[in-house]
Amino acid sequence: MLTRKIKVRDLVIGGDAPISVQSMCATRTQDIEATVRQINDLVSHGADLVRIAIDNDKDVEALKEIRRQTRARLVVDLQENFPLAEKIAPFVDKIRYNPGHLHHLDRTTSIENKVSWIAAIAKQHGLALRVGVNCGSIAPDFLQKFPGDHVGAIVESAAWHCDLLDQLHFMNYVVSLKDSDPHQVIICNQRFRARRPDVPIHLGVTEAGLPPDGVIKTRIAFEKLIPQGIGQTIRVSLTLANEKKYEEITIGRQILKDIADKKFISVPDFGKGLNIISCPSCSRVENAAFVVLAQN
Repeated sequence: MLTRKIKVRDLVIGGDAPISVQSMCATRTQDIEATVRQINDLVSHGADLVRIAIDNDKDVEALKEIRRQTRARLVVDLQENFPLAEKIAPFVDKIRYNPGHLHHLDRTTSIENKVSWIAAIAKQHGLALRVGVNCGSIAPDFLQKFPGDHVGAIVESAAWHCDLLDQLHFMNYVVSLKDSDPHQVIICNQRFRARRPDVPIHLGVTEAGLPPDGVIKTRIAFEKLIPQGIGQTIRVSLTLANEKKYEEITIGRQILKDIADKKFISVPDFGKGLNIISCPSCSRVENAAFVVLAQN
């Protein structure tokens, strides 16, 4: 079954559209020159969407100038600061919100009303939304409803937000269910797809880490899910130097080509017990242990 189609400006995601590939700038957003340069580099290597980090009003001001200098399809993650949606909406094409972060600010307003407000802004400006559920920041309500069931909490949180957006008559959204363990990514996305086969999925392994490990972890998930029709847009989240950030795109497209050509090279048990924390969104890397797969 094909998912429904959504649009990020002129880009169609879902249905019979090609799988789109996204990356993210690792630059400081307020360094406008460096950020525009990296956006252009990513686009020149085939990025369909480029995410940039916006955390405060100074970043918003930088975003305005960045938008003036580029027509790339821009994505912004609201992180814990959902009120920024109103300020950034005129300058982006897609907004990602994390259900697990909505409770941090304005605790007197219900989650339903916060999502309704975000959806109204997205509708007003013709934007797409991504409901991005992450293993490290699951909404407390769902952790309480599914004690000890990590996968259940992620899947049900995503499904609940889909139902809410549908009730609000906002359909231009995708969902992501991410974990740093590729095996958990597989289980979460398979369960969600069974629950909501109509919803396009943004696929990725969060905190994937340094190459080659991060590439292998990503391939494990992608090689299992994409042939099942799970994954209408992807991100390969790697820890890379700024000048090599484009490799997220080239590697992502190579993985897609290999899957289409039925060239599967993943190692099923790789990644179990691996202790790598790599957060591309905040440029933080902590390598407690680094395991290099022996090349056979």
